[in-house]
Amino acid sequence: MTAVDWIGFTGVTILLAAFFLNLTGKLSKDGPTYILLNIIGAGVACLASVMLHYLPFIILEAAWTAVSLFAFISYMRKRA
Repeated sequence: MTAVDWIGFTGVTILLAAFFLNLTGKLSKDGPTYILLNIIGAGVACLASVMLHYLPFIILEAAWTAVSLFAFISYMRKRA
């Protein structure tokens, strides 16, 4: 596996772990840990997609990161 493969694998693993933990009731979809895992996982997967020059997944992962960032900002505003 190449470095790009490892980067992509890491991002996708983080995303899937967050999803699994949410489905099993260990993480709330509205909680900061779940949101941060989505930001990190999608951001890392987006980086790998950029390195591969694969536009469909660049768009998908960038949108996923942006939506997750919006959710985190909203979460932080509610806490303040």
